[in-house]
Amino acid sequence: MSQDANETSPTRSKLGLWDAIAIIVGIVVGTAIFKTPKIIFSCVDGPWQGMGAWALGGGLALVGAFCYAELATTYPRVGGDYVYLTKAFGRPVGFLFGWAQLTVILTASIGAMAYAFADYAVGFWGLDNDVGVWLAVAAVVALAIINLLGVMAGKSVQNLLSVVKVVGLLGIVVIGFGWGGDASQEVDNPTWPAGFGLAMVLVLYAYGGWNDAAFVAAEVRDVHRNIPRALFLGIAGITVIYLLVNGAYLWALGFEGVRASETPAADTLRVYSGESGAKAMSVLVMISALGAINGLIFTGSRIYAGMGAEHRIFALLGRWHPTFAAPVWALTIQALIACAMILLVGTPQGWEMIDAGLSRLDMPLPDWYKNASGFETLVTSTAPVFWMFFLLTGVSVFVLRDKDPDRERPFRMPFYPWTPLIFILTSIFMLQASVSYAEALSLIGFVPLVIGLPVYFVSQWMRPKGIDSASAAKVE
Repeated sequence: MSQDANETSPTRSKLGLWDAIAIIVGIVVGTAIFKTPKIIFSCVDGPWQGMGAWALGGGLALVGAFCYAELATTYPRVGGDYVYLTKAFGRPVGFLFGWAQLTVILTASIGAMAYAFADYAVGFWGLDNDVGVWLAVAAVVALAIINLLGVMAGKSVQNLLSVVKVVGLLGIVVIGFGWGGDASQEVDNPTWPAGFGLAMVLVLYAYGGWNDAAFVAAEVRDVHRNIPRALFLGIAGITVIYLLVNGAYLWALGFEGVRASETPAADTLRVYSGESGAKAMSVLVMISALGAINGLIFTGSRIYAGMGAEHRIFALLGRWHPTFAAPVWALTIQALIACAMILLVGTPQGWEMIDAGLSRLDMPLPDWYKNASGFETLVTSTAPVFWMFFLLTGVSVFVLRDKDPDRERPFRMPFYPWTPLIFILTSIFMLQASVSYAEALSLIGFVPLVIGLPVYFVSQWMRPKGIDSASAAKVE
């Protein structure tokens, strides 16, 4: 089989440069910019150190983008990391990555963003808190249906939500700098320098998701040029947005004001328009969350489609609708698992089910009250698995350069080997920090991952003879 035989999906490369950038912006700029500044600035010694943390986060994301740009242009197939890990470490690791994305990582991220949407929707419409779980489920179902209509519908919604989101954030910047300026930047309560580590954990979480553009590499026109451009322009744009928005927070509220504010964006808008500004902020957060959900649904389904093409046990996930050019079963099953996660971590009945399962395995039970919301629970419990595979992808850069030295690399990262080494060290730091914070909650992520091992062996048992060579050709 030729190198390019399997490098395009049934969508026939319908995504352009700006579509790929919209996916990156839509996924990354979710709710962290509205929820984390209070904690981040509480972990640093002054406004400049806080702004430096946000700038450093953008720089580290750019380092990771160099790694992904090389991998995505060298192996431009649907599935992103699934392809790189399979090629570098073999079928078991690639399978476990796809399995983890389906059962832990991406579905939990979709659920977390759905909770963020629901939390603000409940407050905006004055609804009962119990309704929030069902609003979260409704958001996932609605956006999954839109993506079932095909890549054109999915990307159109993504582009619209991303544009509205960026315009809204720029509005915060204009108001913060235009009507602020009287607040003090003095530090009343200096923080121990050790707090900077936690600040970076939260900053890097805020930048998380840019790598998902690699999942749709096969659907991007002129992939060798547009994927690197999308990664670099997307991350550069997000870094500028984050710096401007945080600068507006500081200018309008002051350093201690940001430290004390649970909703810095809403408080910034109050400087100009009172309570009506806070209402407008709720709408902006809901739009941001919907954009992240849609981007995750769109990109995540492409991993499972690539996995289904190579593992018979998941063959259903690899089927694309001939008319809509969408991986219908991958989208459907992904949505069902995301909804199940929302119900499991967001309801007492779900907590009882998880506790009962862990008790039978004689494992420690999670502290369900450690986190204030379903959003925080899903993020905390699945972050260790995410950073573990992120680390492996960084290592795969070295492995693939060694195993596949003659392969054409349309984009070769600068400053090799220091670029992937920095990426790997960052991932190790984040893995250790996320496990330390999650404690027993990390079992929600690791237990499904371990279950993937017997599932893989069943997959191997179902594999027809001669599949090794065929699979190898596909990964090539």
